[in-house]
Order: sequence, then C-alpha cells, then structure tokens
Amino acid sequence: MRPIQWLAVGFFLLLDFCTGQRMVSIQKGRLYRAKGYHITIWCNVSGYQGQLQQDFQWSIYKPSAPELELKIIGTHDQFSPYAVYDQRVISREIYIERLQGDSILLHLTDLKDQDAGEYQCYTPNTDSKYWGTYSAKMNLSVIPDTLSATMKMRSLSRDQGDSLELTCEVSTATTIHTHLSVAWYIFKKEGDGTAQKIISLSRDFVLLPGPSYQQRFSSGDVRLDKTGSKEYKLSIANIQPSDQGEVYCEGVEWVQDPDETWKDIARKQTDRISLTVRSLDQPTYIPPLFTESHMQLFLSTNHEQTTEGSALVFHCNGTTTEKSLSVTWWRIEKNGDPPLFIASLDQDGTLKIGHSYFERSVNGELRLEKLGPSIFTLTIYKSSATQDTGLYRCEVAELSKGKSWSQEIATKVEPLGLNLNAELSSRKPNVKLYEDFELFCIVSGNSITSQVPVSITWQFKDSSGMTGYQQVVKVTAGGNVEWGSFAPHLSLQKKAKITKSSSVSQLLIHSATWQDAGMYRCEIEIWENSGPARSSAMAPHAVIPSNPIEIKVIPPESKLITYTSEKSLDVFSNEDITIDCKIISLTKKNSTLEITWYFLPLYPKNAAPLMILRTSYDHISEYGEAFNSPRQKSKFHSKKISNHLYQLLILSADNDVPGKYYCEVNEWIWVIDAGWHSLGKMGSGQTTVYFKLSENKPHIERTNHSITTTENEDGTLKCILKSPIQPTYRFLVSWFKKSEHFAAATLGEIMSNGSVWYSNVNTARRSQPHSPSVGNFCLKLQDVEMASAGLFFCQVEEWQAPNSTAPIQHESVPTNSSQICSPHSLYRFLLFYPPVLFLILVGVFLMLYFRRKHVPKEKVALEQNMISGEELTVWLAQSHFEPSGKNDK
Repeated sequence: MRPIQWLAVGFFLLLDFCTGQRMVSIQKGRLYRAKGYHITIWCNVSGYQGQLQQDFQWSIYKPSAPELELKIIGTHDQFSPYAVYDQRVISREIYIERLQGDSILLHLTDLKDQDAGEYQCYTPNTDSKYWGTYSAKMNLSVIPDTLSATMKMRSLSRDQGDSLELTCEVSTATTIHTHLSVAWYIFKKEGDGTAQKIISLSRDFVLLPGPSYQQRFSSGDVRLDKTGSKEYKLSIANIQPSDQGEVYCEGVEWVQDPDETWKDIARKQTDRISLTVRSLDQPTYIPPLFTESHMQLFLSTNHEQTTEGSALVFHCNGTTTEKSLSVTWWRIEKNGDPPLFIASLDQDGTLKIGHSYFERSVNGELRLEKLGPSIFTLTIYKSSATQDTGLYRCEVAELSKGKSWSQEIATKVEPLGLNLNAELSSRKPNVKLYEDFELFCIVSGNSITSQVPVSITWQFKDSSGMTGYQQVVKVTAGGNVEWGSFAPHLSLQKKAKITKSSSVSQLLIHSATWQDAGMYRCEIEIWENSGPARSSAMAPHAVIPSNPIEIKVIPPESKLITYTSEKSLDVFSNEDITIDCKIISLTKKNSTLEITWYFLPLYPKNAAPLMILRTSYDHISEYGEAFNSPRQKSKFHSKKISNHLYQLLILSADNDVPGKYYCEVNEWIWVIDAGWHSLGKMGSGQTTVYFKLSENKPHIERTNHSITTTENEDGTLKCILKSPIQPTYRFLVSWFKKSEHFAAATLGEIMSNGSVWYSNVNTARRSQPHSPSVGNFCLKLQDVEMASAGLFFCQVEEWQAPNSTAPIQHESVPTNSSQICSPHSLYRFLLFYPPVLFLILVGVFLMLYFRRKHVPKEKVALEQNMISGEELTVWLAQSHFEPSGKNDK
C-alpha cells in the first residue's frame, strides 16, 4: 500500500477508536440530601453504536454490605427490583424519568435513611463489541432534616399608613456546611391563588424584593433585617390596603454539590398570619355594647404563645379620658366554659382577687396596675400551662353612666420541656492526637428556650465503661461555669472553651490526648423563675439528656521514612567500620527516636537477625544476648550524629564481622498525662560487610624442597617468612604432615614466645619446632625412619599483641613443602636387587597409569597435590580460611 493509503487507514481507525468507545457518566458525588425530600440523580451514555434508545439499570451498594449489589429499578421490561424496593417502585415513590434516548433521571420522592450508599448506573451493551465503560458510580449521604422555621401566631389589624414588623426564626443543626435563605410571602384571596414574594435574603446574603414590592424596597418602606443568630425581621412602613392577606415566612437550606452547583435540600414554612388593613376612606364600624357610646377598647398581650415560667402581660387601652373607670379581668379556659374571675380594680383603687388566684397573688405572681385614666395592665408571673392557657377578657366600666366595654384575646402557654430535645453532634468523631475537636449541644423543640432559663451540663464516661457519666463542666442558667471534680479531666480547665446561647452550647477541647477519648453527652436542665418577690430563687423543672457521642483519639499518621537503599562494604583486618542509619522524614520535629541495630549472618540463608545494640528513647543502651560479652561491648557502639543520622561503629574488624547490618527506627512522642507513645517503626536498608585479607598479610617462600635423609639421622624443614615483620606483631606457626594413604595431620604449633604444643606424645619425641631467627621457622625431625617419609607443610597466623586473643590475619599460608625418604635402604636395594627394582618401577608406572586413567578426577587432583605440596596447601588454606568465599590469588 502507498503511504497515503496507510495514512487514510490509520485516520479511520483512530476515528473509530475515538467515536466508538462507550462511556457512561453519572452525577458527581458525594451528594448530601436531607431525609424526607425529593432527590434526582442523572445518568447518560455516549459513544454507543447501537439503538438510539438505551436501557438503564440502577443499583445500590449499602455501607453495611459494600460488596452486595441491590437492584432498584430499570428501564427494560425484564428488570426485577430487589424486594425492599418493589413496593416503592409500584407506588412511584421511586421512578425513572427519561430525558432522551441516552439520558435519564432517577427520582426518589421521599428520601429515607436506608437510601444512603453507593449508587451504580449500568447500561447493557448494544454494540457489536465490548469497548469502553458500561457503568458509573456515585455516593449519596442522607442527613437528618434539622431545618426549622417558626413565627408567633396572631391576627393583625392595621390602619392604612401604619407600620408592620414581623419576626421569623430560621435555624438548622446540620453538621455539614450549608447556607440558609429566608423569604417573606403574602397570599391574597383575591389573587391568582399563588403567593407573592415580598422580599428575600438569598443564600449569598443578597436582598431580593418581589416584583410588586420593588419600588417600595427602593424607597426603604420594605426591609428585611437579620436581628440575631436566627431572627429575620420584616418591616413594612406606610402599609397599604393592597398588603392585606396571609403573610408567612419560608426558610430554605442549601448545600454545594461537588460540581460546585448549589442545591436546596430542605425547606420549611411558618403558619400564616392574617393581616387586615383598614382603609382611611372607609370608617371602621365597631358594634357598641351600648357600645350611643363612642369609646373604643384595644386589648393586647406580650405573648400569644409562650412556655410556662414566662411572664404574661396584658394591656387594655381605652380611647376615653374619663377618670371614673373600673376594670375586671376574666379567663375562659375553653369555649362554652363560664368565665373565671381573676381580679378587678375599682375607680377608687380597690383591688379584689379571685379565689383561684389568691395564693398566687400572695406569692407575688399576680399584679394589676392602672397606668392612666383608661390604661390598665394585668401581669401574671411564672405562667403555668395548665392554669394560664385560654381566652382573656378585659372589661372596662363607667359606673357613673352605667356603661361598659370588653375585648378578648387568646394566649397559649406550652408546658416547659414539651417536645424539647437535646441533640449532641460533632464534626470529627475520630480526632488525631493533639488535634482540637468540638462538640455541639443543640436544644430544639417547640418551646421558646430564649424565654426560660436553661443550664447545660457536659458529661463524660471513659472508654472502659468502668464508671458512669461524670460531670466535666456545667454552664448555669445565669451563665456561670462550674467545673466538676472528675480527676482525669481537671486539666480541661486549661485547654477547654465553653460557649452557650439560648439554644446551642459548644465544648471546644484543644490538643486532645488519650484521656479525652470516651463517651460524651450533654444534659439540659430547664429552670423557672419564682416571681418578682423571690426573683433570685430558681427551681429545676425538667432534666433532658442528649444522645451520647463517642470521641476516639487516634495517633497521628506516621511520616517516618528511612533510607532503604542497600549497599556493600569490603573491610580489612583491624579496620574500623561505620554503618549509617539515615532518616529522611519524621512525623514531628521534636520526636524522640529509639535506634536498634541488627546483624544478619550470611549463612545459613534462613538465619534469624540478632540484636546488636538498642538505644531507647530515654537514652538507655542495651546489648543483645549474642553481643553482651565485654569484648563485643567494647567493639560495637551506637552514635547519634543528628536527629536524621545515626551510626554503628565497629572497631578493629576481624573475620567474625561479615554479614548484613541494618537499623530499626522507632519514633516516640510524649503524650501529656499518658506518657510515651510509639508512632511507628521502620527499618533501614541493609549494609552487607565482606571481610578481605589485608594486603600486608604474611608472605612465605613457596619453593618446594625434597630432602633425603638416612634412617636414624635428623632432618630439618624450613618455613621462611618473606614479608616485613612489625615489632608489635606475633606469630603462630603450625606444621602438618600428609602421608600417601592418610589425611593431613597436625604435628605441632609454636608461638612467638617459644611455647610449643604437640598433637601427641610420639610427635613430641620425634619433632622439634623452633625459630632460630626472626621470620625463620623450622621443624627438626629426630631419628627419621621409613614411616617418617611424607609431605610436610606449614601455615602462619599473624597476631598484633602478645596479650591479644584476636588475630590480625587468620589464614593459612602454604610454603616449602618437603618430602623425606631413606637413602641407606635404597642403596642396598639397588646394589643387591637390580632386577627386582626394575620390575617394581615398571609395576609402579603401570599402577600410576591405570589409576590416573580410571580413578575420579578429585582423587587424581589429590594425588597431584601430593606431588606438588604448594598446590595442596593452597587448597587446604582456601577451604578453611576464606570466610567471604573469595579466592586469594
């Protein structure tokens, strides 16, 4: 094919590769969604070559069984969901929406806790071959719905031109990072049936007025202000009849997904408040009690809904300036019940108390006042849910004219602690050593905790569970901090920080240690005021414990790294050795290190390592059992160069040092109140040490000699040292004999100081090793006989000092092999038996010929060595004294 044709083929193959690869994509996770809400997850497929409408299958892998696939729903008819999802699919609580042939949405309309897990979108293959990916996964976490939006319930009436202020409380206790948005809406009956937005505060803290309120927002008549941690106040000035309707507040919680888009995960609306606006063009008609009278009466209260223990204040205002007015207060518990007399105040100031309220009045819990000619107040301190909930009536009378007017208003007092809940949460249940952590105790429920005193007690139980919960610290209702006497946590006073608001308390612990690990919980105590007469007295009303949370303190991840490259080292006799232990990085700069040195023999291969020396974190040295002798202790030393370099020193190396050396580093830190703790260990690379003979080893003359001696005469063998002799060196000379049919045997040894050792008594009688001069070693054989004939050789060991037990060179050096025979017997044999001698020589020749031809090569080599004493001795020396396994040429 031509080059242009090859290029065309390559182009189309590349095009097929780029366009024909199937790819399944899924919404990027991890997603956080609130329980009980609607969620969608998208999935699409591209790069396919089959039919335009692709099939999809959704599955889930739950954290409790991450390997088990549970099928949820699919697009093809043959798909069968897992049993737990069957009913939810049938009821369309779970369903699939197809956006187009290759793109779908998975809908879960009512998210549940068990829906958390890893979701998989799978597409069956529709191509002629398998190429690409056929599934994709993402993770979904289901979090509790902690969003709340509340507003005090009441009906409002305003005149045109008046102002209006409404406060809405919006809060969340979600542990993940979320944003809140708050919006005010009005629903008009005469409208199109949809609510109109008045104004909103977006998640990015931007004020956005509704279309109908844009101009009034610009002029400042419509405002939205955040007045507290969770209070949002709507202000409308110069109110108009068009503002009449039902007003409510909505809070929305937002979370940012991994693709950086914001998603609303929870929304809550308050109940609606009915707002009536009286137009100035139409006078308000108030049906008179007699009411030819033109007096108007207005009744209001500080709390239309509150919790018991709070004070209820009722204001009854009349429009007349008549001074001769009396007031009577009544309470109707429920519709149809007769009014219950509370108290009355006559024109002359006479006070009358109802029988049911007499004791409370004596205790200072009831008070009536006349603040002006027609302004009256009723105050009930320390309200009760059972005694003070109901419809209150204010009745004003003008006795001189026989006229009276009345108004009613409802108030609800909730029991203290009703639906009140304490929830403990933590962002980091697993805390690293010396890391800060914080716990949040969140008070939630229908009760308005800002109106009643609340104390919060933080409690702790250690991980062993040997004791119950102990008080760590208490924040009283008055804001005082009281530390407990729990001994292990007395140190918390120096490293803990406690904050408290009306609904949240935070315990922040700096620099966590092992003693801070265990079970934590908070306990809420609801208190009630005892009235103005005893305002300083407090009494506990309810105690509510929270859920427990376990805090685990884990050691920091070890960052210890040692230098692990291996190397080898050749050393000579009497040489000092330095082996490095290098540390690349540590977990903490102030970490204390324990260094242990190990020795691994070269043989056998499966030998276990031996501890040489350990220097502990408190600088105590300990030698291993195999290196505990005085000689070894003086020979092996550990030295610290820096916090990143340690060295093993081996002094005066000899033939027992060959092997592998390495160090093990153990990183320690000091934990407050817990002592020393190991962060981790790591071994270094091995340094292999080979022992080599020194270039200054003794050299002996290697010339072979053949000595002929007559029986019963003496013979002398010489072993001459050719190398220079140091004054401090000493020698050990050993003599050996090799006979024709026997192995080499030791005859005797002579030391430099002249002491002689013999192998047996017979040898001592016939052999005399001696040194006539420096470097000249001799062996005198006395009264030789036929049995004395054979191959003799010597070996020399060199020593540094006469009192030292360690040789500088431990080797055998062959030289001057000598052969002894008897010439007197041979003369007689040649003189009298020449024919016999000729036959013997021929026989010996034939024997040697056949033996050299048929015996194993090793035996031939041995016989050759008997002829050449130098070669035999070299073989013996090398086989006994080369620990590194290398030949010395």
